[in-house]
Amino acid sequence: MLLGLTAARPASAAAAQGPVLKRIDTFVAEEMARQKVPGVAIGIVQRGKVVLAKGYGFANLEHQVPVSADTLFQTASLGKQFTATAVMLQVEAGRLALTDPITKFFPDAPAAWGAITVRHLLTHTSGLTDLEGKLDYRKDYTDEDLARYCYTLPLEFTPGSRWNYSNTGYVLLGIIVNRVAGTFYGNVLRDQVFKPAGMTTARIISEEDIVPHRAAGYRLVKEEVKNQEWVSPSLNTTADGALYVSVKDMIAWDAAVQARALLTPESWQEILTPAKLSSGATYPYGFGWVIDERGGKPLHHHSGWWQGFTTYYARFLGDSLSIIVLTNSANARPVLFVNGIAAMMNPALAMPVPTPIPDTEPEVTAKLAALLEQVRKEPLTPAHFAYASSHFFPEGAKASHEQLNALGPAGKLVLVQRRTVGDDRIYTYEVPFGAKTYLYAVGLAPDDRLTIFRLRPK
Repeated sequence: MLLGLTAARPASAAAAQGPVLKRIDTFVAEEMARQKVPGVAIGIVQRGKVVLAKGYGFANLEHQVPVSADTLFQTASLGKQFTATAVMLQVEAGRLALTDPITKFFPDAPAAWGAITVRHLLTHTSGLTDLEGKLDYRKDYTDEDLARYCYTLPLEFTPGSRWNYSNTGYVLLGIIVNRVAGTFYGNVLRDQVFKPAGMTTARIISEEDIVPHRAAGYRLVKEEVKNQEWVSPSLNTTADGALYVSVKDMIAWDAAVQARALLTPESWQEILTPAKLSSGATYPYGFGWVIDERGGKPLHHHSGWWQGFTTYYARFLGDSLSIIVLTNSANARPVLFVNGIAAMMNPALAMPVPTPIPDTEPEVTAKLAALLEQVRKEPLTPAHFAYASSHFFPEGAKASHEQLNALGPAGKLVLVQRRTVGDDRIYTYEVPFGAKTYLYAVGLAPDDRLTIFRLRPK
């Protein structure tokens, strides 16, 4: 039974008219060419009205099939919010609690897992090392295989003390739902989320089924477009983001989110509340949602990247504006499409331009300037960090060293942002290297060890 959410279903092409939408068409085409993206689907909803539901480019280059509003893209990690919904349905049914230790569902897990709760998995505060890039993507895994593999992963920090993005947690959440619901979590989504929300084509990925309007995924190899790499069928059914959705499906989902449908108000409150760390500080991530702001107004969003697809979904709550971007390129940056479109819909939503701010901690700036020179000479080690993130070591540390070594000595650091996220202070500087200017971001834990080290062109 549908929940009466048809008011936000895509309107006719006549709705997608006007000067702003023509500018958006031009912008999307230019951005696709710049990023070398084969195909994009864009959805825009404002104040409950579908402003745009449209495809650009090709869903399949070999057959020259154009993208439409019906084209199915892989969600990648955008699917985490659906997994969180499936978990909350189990909470509401009394089959589990957010405070349950996950050893309740994995009794043969390591003793250290006794401190990890379901909530920790949902909020990426479990400390579990991310399994992305560590599994054999050519191998099929059962739930038991995946659980046993996860048992071998070390904890990066004490559960609840920090935040670090980990697909491991959502893979485990899918297994938990499978066990407590007595059926595959994809069936839970099909029957209790997709159907009632009016997401008529959303589904778990299947390599063997005939799936109408399925897009092909692509990647760039030495600036040449190639097909996505193959992964085993079982690894395209895990709960960290293995779904197919169209932009029409996501527009229907947006209406469900706006109406706080499918779940109780209490469950939605849990989903959209920032995580609380053991120190008492909060981190801007709920259950499958980044809890952010833009221009002093709330912004809820999430992105995804997997197997030749990238996605981004943003809800600018203060403007009652939602933007959905689905691409079939592993190298695309859909956030740039979202930011550009948001600024066209309302110039106040434009990304702020970095500008110098008063530097009240010159000693920190001096330390971080010296750090740049140190990294230019030799790579960072886990000892420099508050915890050795699998996202940075060893590849990230090596890449940063090689980047700085090629750039040469840095010029003067100019502070453009200082903010507190969780327990960490994050400093962002503009720094010149010859004629080019870069943005240099560093996160410092309370003990002044590193949590973030990032350098990218301005």
